[in-house]
Amino acid sequence: MTTDNVTRRFFLKTGASGAAAAGAARVLGAAAPIRAANLSSNLRVGFIGTGGRSNTHLGIILKMQQAAEGVEAAAVCDVYNVNLTRAAHRIEKTVGTDPRKTGEYREIINDSEIDAVCVATPDHWHARQTIEALEAGKHVYCEKPMTHTVQEAQDVVAAWSKSGKVVQVGVQRTSDGRWQAANQFIREGRIGKVVQSQSEFYRNSRVGQWRYSRLEREMTPKNIDWKMFLGTEFGLAPEMPFDRALFRQWQCYWPFSSGPYTNLLVHRLTPMLVALGVRYPRRVVGGGGIFLEYDGRDVPDTATVVADYDAGLQVLLTATMLNAHSLEQCIRGHYGTILFALETDGFDFEPEPYQLTLSHDFQRKHVEAPQPDDETYAHWENFLAAIKKNDPQAVNNPPDLGAAALTTVTMAAESYRNGQVYEWDAAEGKPVPSSPAYAEMWEEMSKKRSEPRHLPGWAPFDKDPMFSRQVPRDYQKLEGPWPDDATDPASQ
Repeated sequence: MTTDNVTRRFFLKTGASGAAAAGAARVLGAAAPIRAANLSSNLRVGFIGTGGRSNTHLGIILKMQQAAEGVEAAAVCDVYNVNLTRAAHRIEKTVGTDPRKTGEYREIINDSEIDAVCVATPDHWHARQTIEALEAGKHVYCEKPMTHTVQEAQDVVAAWSKSGKVVQVGVQRTSDGRWQAANQFIREGRIGKVVQSQSEFYRNSRVGQWRYSRLEREMTPKNIDWKMFLGTEFGLAPEMPFDRALFRQWQCYWPFSSGPYTNLLVHRLTPMLVALGVRYPRRVVGGGGIFLEYDGRDVPDTATVVADYDAGLQVLLTATMLNAHSLEQCIRGHYGTILFALETDGFDFEPEPYQLTLSHDFQRKHVEAPQPDDETYAHWENFLAAIKKNDPQAVNNPPDLGAAALTTVTMAAESYRNGQVYEWDAAEGKPVPSSPAYAEMWEEMSKKRSEPRHLPGWAPFDKDPMFSRQVPRDYQKLEGPWPDDATDPASQ
């Protein structure tokens, strides 16, 4: 089976998510109202998708349920009956309750006794299931990436904004306090004008990225609702023959995933956006290729994102599945660099030399920030606390942040596939092909000796927005065009 002829849905798949959700409601009947509060004091969670990553989420809820923390695992759904049975048995064995079991996710979404859902299905299902859950009055914890396409991300943000419900996107690293602390440090001007950040996801495997997900004999059309997995009824993926590799290792194929761009680099970009305080890029280009893993996959084994922002900085993201020697995760400023060592708390600040800063205020230091023992557990705690407060903005990774991260890495994936550089059209809310006007903008700013652009909320303690580049040396007075060979403009 190949996916060479699969239609790319980056620009073509538009607002179908909301329309499809309405159609689904007509099929199964209108969503039932949320159950009355006096039926149970616990927040009841339904799990849509019970394989892989969902096992971690289920374990957290069961641990909280055992500790009587006001939450319970109430329902499970999966198109693979082996996963479904295993998850239900785990709940029964751990807490002694009998959860609702179904292969049809809409039965959970429309269940009036379910308060929140955990969406941990393949990427191409995230938007539809999240939107339908919101329209049914449910809170949603959605695994990363938030959606499969850029338009789907905009659809989810719109549905979330309208719903008043809490949505947490599952980049758990955003629940590590170092990123908020770094943002405060930056906004105070402590690294000067921010110019660049970089992050990575390097690892190696003898069997290849995502091929370590084992194929099992019991993965057959008798045990798997293949049509529902594909989502052909809803236009989520094209018809294709059943294949265990497509089912279990779906991250390797474009119809379901954008590979390292969305499944790995979105992990790194999202917290970096928190630290920088920016969201959508101005321009994005993606590079990479399949350099070693010629195993029938679609997606590259090596990928790089270059994202430029109107605030006057660049974000570099790079990943390879062929080597584990990483590069620094950092944010570079004109006066110094923030260095992140993810195995320790907080971050380090490394100043530029004194002859550049001309200030003793810039000193090497370590900035402490709380690091949770278990980021995913902390992410769930943050989600549940936001629900308790009835505050959709109180989560650490809300849909508007999730959409910005997803959009950036997906623009890079499409750049790699289409050989095109893209810009974000904020007015239209979509990517468009880039043009020479981007570079010309920066050149014009230089010609006019413009003030540099800065990150949102940037308020430096030295109150000098111009820096040394706009305070020329005396010898720079010698510059300027000569009107003729005998007239020196510097003598006038």
